[in-house]
Amino acid sequence: QVRLVESGGGLVQAGGSLRLSCAASVTIFNIKTMAWYRQAPGKQRDLVAAITGGGSTNYADSVKGRFTISRDNSKNTVYLQMNSLKPEDTAVYYCNRRPDYLPWGQGTQVTVSS
Repeated sequence: QVRLVESGGGLVQAGGSLRLSCAASVTIFNIKTMAWYRQAPGKQRDLVAAITGGGSTNYADSVKGRFTISRDNSKNTVYLQMNSLKPEDTAVYYCNRRPDYLPWGQGTQVTVSS
């Protein structure tokens, strides 16, 4: 069974940093695009950042210049480095393939205090 396990979330003050990890139980080498999403309470799940197999990236406007997505195919892991965090970044963060979703993981909670 395919599993995605997100980790690295936590409580941080505004301006702080966190590094999220997403470990996949399957090889991601052949997955063209992996992405991070987030869902704040009462809101829909939104795309935060995506990365192709070739390393091309794209970001939501709200996180450009602050977040960096990367992937290590040898470890079947995708990362999200989050700097200069803001209270509006508070959400549960998920990773997944894009666009054909794998089963969603449990996500990791990120809480940014002001």
